[in-house]
Amino acid sequence: MICPDRPGLVSELAGWVAANGGNICHADHHTDAGAGLFLSRLEWEQQGFGLPREAIEPAVSALAERLGGEAQLHFSDDLPRVAIFASKQSHCLLDLLWRARSGELPMQVALVVANHPDLESLCQEFGVAFACVPVTAATKPESEARMLALLESNGIELAVLAKYMQVLSANFLSRFPTVINIHHSFLPAFKGAQPYHRAWQRGVKLIGATAHYVTENLDDGPIIEQTTVHVSHRDEVDDLIRKGRDTERLALARAVRLHLHRQVMVYRGRTAVFA
Repeated sequence: MICPDRPGLVSELAGWVAANGGNICHADHHTDAGAGLFLSRLEWEQQGFGLPREAIEPAVSALAERLGGEAQLHFSDDLPRVAIFASKQSHCLLDLLWRARSGELPMQVALVVANHPDLESLCQEFGVAFACVPVTAATKPESEARMLALLESNGIELAVLAKYMQVLSANFLSRFPTVINIHHSFLPAFKGAQPYHRAWQRGVKLIGATAHYVTENLDDGPIIEQTTVHVSHRDEVDDLIRKGRDTERLALARAVRLHLHRQVMVYRGRTAVFA
């Protein structure tokens, strides 16, 4: 729930759950004084709740309207269908596939889309459908149209860019806006190719990765998770790349998990993460 801040909101929300016979398991609240907004995330048990499952969402919407805000309702037994986008690097894709198969990430990986065929055999090992959609400057509109069709036909709710080395267009994002990306945290200092080489040349002492929602502004979407690791003068370029991949895997997995557990609230271009 996000609504204009005023006294008594915590009591009102908790009272609404209690009035319907619900037992709250977790409650997180935050007031953004500068924005004048109140943010709340509640988890309650469905067992014993007075409203049937299909009636809860209309009731929540009515509550949000009464408070002049907006709300989302999610059920923890839902497993969103997810598509992972990749290019040639396998470390983030492999990590997500393993975490999904082990049950660590509550999602169904329905599809992997790549602009190169290199990772098809990896997807076959996990029994995940693989689609190779090459992208060039000349064919980008047609390629993105095919990718959007794949997302629609597979009922995809979330797309995760696991080192997908292509920029999604504004048209793509307007039609499918729920996308999470991962990249190194050198930006904006070391843009472009070989960032680890240039960071090593500068003698950086801290490297990391950033996972964020994708927007039309490249690498400028609301941040979900960031990880860091120290490096020293003893580390060579290969060490920075190895440590960087570790941070990318961890940041992306954490961000996807936070999203799947509905612990991220986006407002005014930023996030509140109730972890």
